[in-house]
Amino acid sequence: MTEDAFSEHRPLLFTIAYEMLGSAADAEDVLQESYLRWSAVDPAEVEHPRAYLVRIVTRQSLNHLRAVKARREEYIGTWLPEPIRTGPAVSEDAILAESVSMALMLVLETLNPTERAVFVLHDVFGYSHGEIAVSVGKTEVTVRQIAHRARQHVHARRRRFEPDSEATREIVQRFLLATSAGEIQALMDLMAPDVVQIADGGGKVTAARRPITGNEEVARFVLGVTRTSVTPDTRIEHATYNGMPAARFLTDGELDWLVAFEIHDGRITGLYAVRNPDKLHRDDAVRPLDRGVR
Repeated sequence: MTEDAFSEHRPLLFTIAYEMLGSAADAEDVLQESYLRWSAVDPAEVEHPRAYLVRIVTRQSLNHLRAVKARREEYIGTWLPEPIRTGPAVSEDAILAESVSMALMLVLETLNPTERAVFVLHDVFGYSHGEIAVSVGKTEVTVRQIAHRARQHVHARRRRFEPDSEATREIVQRFLLATSAGEIQALMDLMAPDVVQIADGGGKVTAARRPITGNEEVARFVLGVTRTSVTPDTRIEHATYNGMPAARFLTDGELDWLVAFEIHDGRITGLYAVRNPDKLHRDDAVRPLDRGVR
C-alpha cells in the first residue's frame, strides 16, 4: 500500500525535486530519503497521500538545496542543470517544457531555496499558497509575498523558446550541416544576433568558462570546437532534452557531449553545451515527468 502510493506519484515527485535542485542525481537522492520517511508512516493516518508526499519531497529538496549551495558557488566554469532526456509528453505541455528548460532552470538558480520552492510549487504545479505554507513552514501571508517576489524576478529574466518539434529539429539539422561544412555565414543566419552559448565542463574537460554572446562570435567558436573535437568516428544523434531539441555527440558509443538548442521565432537564441562527464554518464532513459495537474 505504502509502496504503491509512492510509485503512483513518483513522476510528479521526481519532477518537483528536479526543478528545485537542477540535478537528476540529487533528485533521486531526495526521493530515496523521502521514501524512507514515507515508509515509516502509517498509511491509515494519511488522508491525502499525494499532498503528504509532496510535502516530504519539498522539505527534503529544501534541505538538499541548502546543503549544495556552497558546492555550486565553488563550481569551476559555468554551471548548467543536469540534462534529462524527455519524451513527447513534455514538449506538448508548454508549462512543463518551459519549467524544465535550461534557460528557466538557470534563472531558478538565482532564487534562494525558499523562493525557488514557492515559485515551482505555485507557478508550475498550481499548489495554493496555503498548501505551500505547510510544506515550507511559513505563514500563508509570507508565502504569498515570497511568490510575488519570486515571480517578478523570474519574469524579468526568463527567455522564451519553442519546445522540440519537427520545425525546431529542422533548424538544428541545418545548423549541424552548416557546422560540418564550415559555413560561417549560414551558421550566423540561423542564430539570433544576441545568441548566447553556455558550456559546462565542470573543470573536468575543456569547455568555455564564460558565456559567449553574438552570432559571429558563437559561430566562430562552434567551428573551432568542431575542428578540434569532432572526428570522422563521432556519431551525432538527435534527441530531446529538457523539452528542447538537442544533439548528442558520441565517441566509441559513449556520450561525449550534448548540446540543447533554445529556438525562438525560427532562430537559435541559446546553445547549452554540457560536457561534464558526471552529468552525462548516468542512465539515459527517457524520464517520465508529471505536473500532476489537478
